[in-house]
Amino acid sequence: MTSSANDVDSARDELVAALQWQIDVGADEAIGDRPVDRFAIAAAKKAAAAPPQTLSAPATPTPPPAVMPTVPLASQDAVAANARTMAGSAADLAALRTSLETFDGCALKTTATNLVFGAGQVTAQVMLVGEAPGRDEDREGKPFVGVSGQLLDIMLSYVGLSRDENIYITNILPWRPPGNRQPTDAEIAACLPFLARHIALVAPKILIFLGGTSAKTLLGRREGITRLRGQWYEYNSPELENAGIAPIPAMATLHPAYLLRQPAQKRAAWRDLLSVRQRLDTLTK
Repeated sequence: MTSSANDVDSARDELVAALQWQIDVGADEAIGDRPVDRFAIAAAKKAAAAPPQTLSAPATPTPPPAVMPTVPLASQDAVAANARTMAGSAADLAALRTSLETFDGCALKTTATNLVFGAGQVTAQVMLVGEAPGRDEDREGKPFVGVSGQLLDIMLSYVGLSRDENIYITNILPWRPPGNRQPTDAEIAACLPFLARHIALVAPKILIFLGGTSAKTLLGRREGITRLRGQWYEYNSPELENAGIAPIPAMATLHPAYLLRQPAQKRAAWRDLLSVRQRLDTLTK
């Protein structure tokens, strides 16, 4: 075989190998014999469609839009004062609920589905206070009806406490914060007078604060719940003093939603509930 024939065979083998490589990588259709730069084509079309540029005088700057005066919002102090007046005028829980329904000092009311007031026995020996309603509570209008509420009911039943017999439960906020976010200080301050009146009207023998927000708010403390839990405190308020009610023994414990995320902490919460049971037995002898 001549050298020229060998060159032809070699070139053919290279072409066959190149074709086989393209087939192996998925190229199964011949579009053209040269690569096409699609970006260049698009840029050329855009340039052709653009109108010719002409020199013009600089545009006169547009003046900024006039700032419309806004109506100043009521200060937090004014909102709290109004809340204290409305809450203080409630002679019973039904009237307090009506006052909350007509109260417009908390924006959460506009985003929530239902007012979540309270549940349980109005003459309860033990009153529990959580933070705020969640999704299930907002939908049903009742506190602690979701998964965490079911866990709470089971734990309470082990120490002889239930909503049907001797406990009452509510939250600091009666409306759900969007997305279950942490309540703001302003939201808590707006609703706190109603909670203080709520506690005074139920007048329990013992208070249980569920979670850090509830404990820190009602005890006026800054420590976290892991430091506050497991100890006895006294809750007092002007509402209690005006009603002639002595300070109420209070226990802070872990929120059941936290226990669902940290099951190992159930032991600590169980010790807290045992302490509540012992204190309640002493008070009711």
